[in-house]
Amino acid sequence: MNATESAFKSKDAKIEPDIVEFAGLAHDLGHPPFGHNGEEALDESMRCYGGFEGNAQSLRIVARLEKKSTLRQVDGTLKPFDANGDDLRCGLNLTYRSMAALLKYDKPIPERDADREKPGSIVKGYYREDINLVNDIKQKVLGTNSFIGKFKTIECSIMDIADDIAYSTYDLEDNFKAGLLTPMGLFALDDEVYEEVAKTIARRSRDQYPDIEIDDLIDADLVKRILFHVFEDILFGVDENTKKLVRGRETSWSTKKMLVAAEVQALSRKLASDGYQRVQFTSQLVQTFLTNLEVIEHNDFPQLHNVRLKFPAFLHVEVLKNITYSAIIKSPRLQVVEYRGKDIIKGIFNALKAPDGARLLPDDFKAMCFGGTELRRMRAICDFIAGMTDRYALEFHGRLYGANHISIHKPL
Repeated sequence: MNATESAFKSKDAKIEPDIVEFAGLAHDLGHPPFGHNGEEALDESMRCYGGFEGNAQSLRIVARLEKKSTLRQVDGTLKPFDANGDDLRCGLNLTYRSMAALLKYDKPIPERDADREKPGSIVKGYYREDINLVNDIKQKVLGTNSFIGKFKTIECSIMDIADDIAYSTYDLEDNFKAGLLTPMGLFALDDEVYEEVAKTIARRSRDQYPDIEIDDLIDADLVKRILFHVFEDILFGVDENTKKLVRGRETSWSTKKMLVAAEVQALSRKLASDGYQRVQFTSQLVQTFLTNLEVIEHNDFPQLHNVRLKFPAFLHVEVLKNITYSAIIKSPRLQVVEYRGKDIIKGIFNALKAPDGARLLPDDFKAMCFGGTELRRMRAICDFIAGMTDRYALEFHGRLYGANHISIHKPL
């Protein structure tokens, strides 16, 4: 990243490496059990109470939920709320610049589902109850109350790129290792998958590269061409033996096709099964992407300079990221698991929101429910569930509904 750091310095944007590292470590803290379906389940359960979204929850965790600091002590002890019900929690008591690095989406989530642009869909943003916090973040980071426009700090944009690069490379490597995908399998998916990937990339391109004319540039054929470019050297390189085979007149074309196909399949299996080759492959991809960064300057605030991938590199990252999501995450094999996860989250939520459900909560979450508003009770239940691991959610659900013979006497 030395070349990139030099670029930042030359454009008068003082970058804080510690904050970049913090954002990379903390940005996924808000992810609930069972991935996207867990997020959907909590959002659907909270549709009348401010919704749920993983990025908004990450900010909430570091700014509110972590029990390190409060604004002041009450009766000599740290308490989350004062006698008037005002929220005293400061979470990890971070700097405003640190919290700004987690603010990927500068948009409040409507409290009611009916107020969303697309009712029934997840809104990327921050919770309405955090509006004052976000306004404070903007004022402290920029030094003004009059800023109008998109707020996203340079550290946040770097974290966002790192997340996309990791998603596009290491998820692919994990799927190869697990046997869910092979490199050659990427070229034999249903046509609908390539078309869906193309539509997703076109939408994201228009949002992130408004200065580039997209038109009909991105289609299913482009997706396939980019995949070929990624795997060209490792799967489709032609050595002298292969050239002799193809040029030879004594061998039929059907035989040539069979032999070449067998060779490519063998290379594909080797890349999928050989850990050393997989790591080398993904490391080369990461290095390629890191050498294709550019800085889009903000005219007034260097803090808001935008670091992004050059457009061709962006297309490569998006193809790898979205082809994995469409081919594997949305496959029936995993959708059954994800559907079950969604059912588990909703089952837990419904039990806890029942009239006497708060008694099932640990003491600290229970205390937030009694005497508070309905909105606070629902948010406390949501916070508790969002902080679960997949395994703990399965166990908690089993103890509530009698599955898996889990002991009902185990402490919460």
